[in-house]
Amino acid sequence: MIMSFETALGLLAGSLTTIAFLPQVIRTWRTRSTADISLVMFLILCTGIALWLVYGLVRGDWPVIIANGFTLVLASTILFFKLRHG
Repeated sequence: MIMSFETALGLLAGSLTTIAFLPQVIRTWRTRSTADISLVMFLILCTGIALWLVYGLVRGDWPVIIANGFTLVLASTILFFKLRHG
């Protein structure tokens, strides 16, 4: 099966925006420091990502579902450390 250009573009865009969170997750995990991370920003961000995930589920849009599912896990990890370690 050949993937459409739109699907490939969506998967590439989603992959890049998801991977962008990885360095912050790794740094936060290692240092346990979240002093310079905005709690309000990450609360709003996680809410928005969750809504994008629901949107993707409603539409059956796999690039949106996959990207936002993984991004929500990564962003929620940072949020968890922010709530736990201040």
